[in-house]
Amino acid sequence: MGLSLMEIMKADGYDIQATCGGMALCGTCHVEVLAGPELPEPSDDELAMLESLPVMTQGSRLSCQIRITPRLDGLVVRLMPQDA
Repeated sequence: MGLSLMEIMKADGYDIQATCGGMALCGTCHVEVLAGPELPEPSDDELAMLESLPVMTQGSRLSCQIRITPRLDGLVVRLMPQDA
């Protein structure tokens, strides 16, 4: 269906603001990838947004930029706090 991780998590009731609606402009869907398959490299827009956040880890990603595919089976992420 081409859904993003952010869309799936919002639909499942996780506390994600996703203020920009998945455009990689707000950072309110910030997650930390803890385990799982290797993800595609983040775009320049995603990296710029991540670098502007108060807390960024090596596993930081915007969940709106992660497209759900069968190869992501086993992906483990943690929601990052918005008020860090």
